[in-house]
Amino acid sequence: MMKIVYALIGTLSLILGIIGAFFPILPTVPFLLLTSVCYAKASKRLHDYFISTKIYKKHLESFVESRSMTLKTKLCTLGFASFMLMFPLFLLDNLHARVFIVFLIIFKYYYFFFRIKTIKEESSKI
Repeated sequence: MMKIVYALIGTLSLILGIIGAFFPILPTVPFLLLTSVCYAKASKRLHDYFISTKIYKKHLESFVESRSMTLKTKLCTLGFASFMLMFPLFLLDNLHARVFIVFLIIFKYYYFFFRIKTIKEESSKI
């Protein structure tokens, strides 16, 4: 029963990740990471299929293999996430929520630039 639930959640997150690849309203990488985890728990066949797709190779492969991303991927991910976090930052009147969002933005930049290795574009295609 749980394998079916994982497969369904993985498929839903894959669909959202694909939509996010074309529309900058949704982040791609977190949904694809969730897809990878769910498919790995659901079945080997689903996971093997997913890691052979272009979308996996383009967005996740370098991160999964070496915990690294290209500068372009980092900047695109950070730029979109920061853009989306600006809406609640400016629209909310709650000081605690605003402070939390500011700390979230700071942590996000720290994590991406100091905890995830930056690789050159050609290195990610190997």
